[in-house]
Amino acid sequence: MQDVDDEFYERADAHIHLSNEQINEKATLGKVSASNMYATARFNAWVSACGWSNGQEMAESKQETLEYFVTEYRKMLAENLDDYIENFESYMLPGE
Repeated sequence: MQDVDDEFYERADAHIHLSNEQINEKATLGKVSASNMYATARFNAWVSACGWSNGQEMAESKQETLEYFVTEYRKMLAENLDDYIENFESYMLPGE
């Protein structure tokens, strides 16, 4: 992953803690995950819009923007899947 600032993981952990708090009888893992993906997509659309003067400029960069965010998400997901694969027993079966 590219260089991250000192608070990068603290911000990520805050989102993870909120998600964990939302998991209950009505909000399953899948529902909370879907809400997180939607929120991330919505926020990143807004971040992208902040870089343009009008909708036409934004539309012209849509494919490049999609490729950037999808590529970055894929890298982050792959890194975290590898971490869970390597540490499955300690993360998922801590009492054994």
